Amino acid sequence: MAKQSYAIIGLGRFGTSIASKLYEAEQEVLGIDLNEDRVENGKEFVTHAFVLDSTEEESLKSVGIRNFDYVIVAIGNDMQASILTVLLLKELGVKKVIAKALNKRHGQVLEKVGADWVVHPERDMGARVAHQLLLPNVLNYIELSNEYNIEEIVIPSSMSGRSLRDFDLRAKYDLNAIAIVKNQELFISPSPEQILNDGDKLAVIGHRDKINDFVNMKE
Repeated sequence: MAKQSYAIIGLGRFGTSIASKLYEAEQEVLGIDLNEDRVENGKEFVTHAFVLDSTEEESLKSVGIRNFDYVIVAIGNDMQASILTVLLLKELGVKKVIAKALNKRHGQVLEKVGADWVVHPERDMGARVAHQLLLPNVLNYIELSNEYNIEEIVIPSSMSGRSLRDFDLRAKYDLNAIAIVKNQELFISPSPEQILNDGDKLAVIGHRDKINDFVNMKE
């Protein structure tokens, strides 16, 4: 998987959760927060961390914010700071801005000022529960966009004993295997000859419909 860069503005529970998943997937992750303690606590989940005010244009410029592939605005309860930050990011030319909304009206304003994707945590948590119920073999997932996910799949007995090559993920499903966890041991960018066993965890990246097709494949 091509390495991409992400900036997370707001290192509360929501922002830290996103940062840690991206960092585990070996992506470049910048963490930003106005609160020094949050930055200090979040350092283990990011590549770099800075204390700065995201509503100040010069502060954003100082960390090269426009060079990041994605910027996630995960500011907690300060609606004004969230809106102003999104506005500044778009004015600075950030390619993709994802913003957390506190409520429906906040989300509408974020879209008006240029957010490319607005996340409603309470609503989306419901979607995550439904996703887990519909696809019980999927442990975790990260939405990279409205269509693409990283998902961690528990290998069922029906797939056990076969190699990645046997599944032909790229040709059949247009998916890429990122990692395999076997007996608590992590294998990054696994070989096509790697054998999958019952209970192993396989992390893949691709279009969510294709991931669903793979998880639900019939032998």
